[in-house]
Amino acid sequence: MASYPLQGYRVVDFGSAWAGPQMAHIVADMGAEVIKVESRNRIDYGRMGGAASRKELLSKTPEAIVAADPDILEFNPVFHLLNRGKKGITVDFTKPEGADLLKELIKKSDIVCDNFTPGVLDKYGLSYESLAVIKPDIIVVSLCFAGHTGPLKGTRGYAPIITALAGLDSVVGYPDESIPCGPRFAYGDHVAAIHGALAMLIALIHRNRTGEGQYIDLSEWEATTSLLGEPLMDYVMNGRIQKPRGNRDLMMAPHGFYKCRGEDKWVSIAVKTEEEWQSFCRATGNLEWVEDDKFCDRYSRLLNQDELDRIITEWTVKYTPEEVTSILQKAGVAAAPFLIAKEQYRDAYFRERDLVVRVEHPKAGAEAYYGIPLKLSETPGKIRSSGPLLGQDNEYVFKGLLGLSDSEFDRLIAKKIIF
Repeated sequence: MASYPLQGYRVVDFGSAWAGPQMAHIVADMGAEVIKVESRNRIDYGRMGGAASRKELLSKTPEAIVAADPDILEFNPVFHLLNRGKKGITVDFTKPEGADLLKELIKKSDIVCDNFTPGVLDKYGLSYESLAVIKPDIIVVSLCFAGHTGPLKGTRGYAPIITALAGLDSVVGYPDESIPCGPRFAYGDHVAAIHGALAMLIALIHRNRTGEGQYIDLSEWEATTSLLGEPLMDYVMNGRIQKPRGNRDLMMAPHGFYKCRGEDKWVSIAVKTEEEWQSFCRATGNLEWVEDDKFCDRYSRLLNQDELDRIITEWTVKYTPEEVTSILQKAGVAAAPFLIAKEQYRDAYFRERDLVVRVEHPKAGAEAYYGIPLKLSETPGKIRSSGPLLGQDNEYVFKGLLGLSDSEFDRLIAKKIIF
């Protein structure tokens, strides 16, 4: 059996939707045994993609959806991606017997993680304080919208609310747009997930040195605010409020996307130093630009970006993005094609570096997932499986790890505790 860097550690994962599941799959990729907790009364929202396409299921409860069509919850590739490498159990912890089962599992675990609204687990005797009594060295990572203390702790929010509050939306878009334009993707979820996985590792190092567990309170919007270091410093130091500026940079010119030969083909170019600018002009056959008063230094280029972009586009439209990239990279100038998802998936570099990995799901078949960006030479991780089927590991956990007898296991199923 292969050895992975986090092999031997066990994580109980209450995560749902995006941030919580991604946080846990990062450590699953590195070998931790992650046990995902759901129930037919509390199905991970990420499973609901299939049900959302069925009008007759939209108004039904999770339990009714499962009863109507159990397989409808097993075909959302996003759920499979975010829960890859995990085991899955179904237990109703809103009932005392269900909470007690989870306490027994947590006694045999190292980390508990969730992305509930503050206070949810507390109501069922699963707060950090309660768990620390039965497992003093337990590590709990609790991720939520605005943290577990302070005036915003009960705020409800989703991805666009996080980036709005964090300030990210204030610098996204073009200068002439009157309506704010937030990022298309859930940056707050991604950033918080990475912070959460890092916090787990820090806490494990501390525990291994001292024997002490701890509680980690992680706010998604605070984590997202870490992306806004430059605008915050600019305001504090200069009293200046940064506005959306499209693809342009405060210090680099040229900087942006330039149209190339072909339908909707673009290349990204960024020039930082005067040496790079001279190399750019030489590579494009336009050395006269170096002497032009409008482009002779960075300050002049920043003042004349409209004209600069126009004359650069007159050159780039003669070539494909790949040709522009080759010409400029050979000259030591930063450039790369603008790739859409189809082009990324087919790109030789992506495939050579395993940035796209095909994983087999027992119901959905082969699916394409993003790979593991951490390339550790001695202890690489691996995507060991797709996301779990609903309750697929109940027997392994409750009979195997917790030692329930067949009759007790069946009793708890009948009572809808293991459910």
